[in-house]
Amino acid sequence: MNKLEELKKSAGAAKSDGRQFVTFIIGEENYGVEVLKVQEIIGMTQIIHVPNSAEFMKGVINLRGAVVPVVDMRTRFRMPEREYDMFTVIIIVEVKNRMIGMIVDSVSDVVDISEATIQDTPHFTAKIETDFIKGIGQVENKLVIILDIDKILSTSDLERMAMEESRGGDD
Repeated sequence: MNKLEELKKSAGAAKSDGRQFVTFIIGEENYGVEVLKVQEIIGMTQIIHVPNSAEFMKGVINLRGAVVPVVDMRTRFRMPEREYDMFTVIIIVEVKNRMIGMIVDSVSDVVDISEATIQDTPHFTAKIETDFIKGIGQVENKLVIILDIDKILSTSDLERMAMEESRGGDD
């Protein structure tokens, strides 16, 4: 049983009026993505660096014969980098019909978040990117930033990653 299956099982079969989200931590913040977008969660593995790639792209991994680009979410969110440890995982998500790996500090749980508790994204200033935030939900006493996984990477980012993927797969 992989980590995603374990999380789903521990979340229980109870359904609510909300949707299910895989929650994870980056820095001090809790984030969530719709469970339907998550294909699997794997531990850190060897990442093959692709020269001249975007700063936030760490490289590619071989996932059962498929070359999957991997993005460090700390770098993508302009946070300081940190060394990967035993809690660091790669969440494999589907972004615009493509598999992408997201490196996060740790995975938390699969939770139900009621639609009623999800608030719209606050618009801070032009300097803070909020386009990829769907809203902010609440689980117990914690706020969870709900990410719009399809907006985390722009179309040009995805095109560039496709080129890098093909270069990484030739090694």
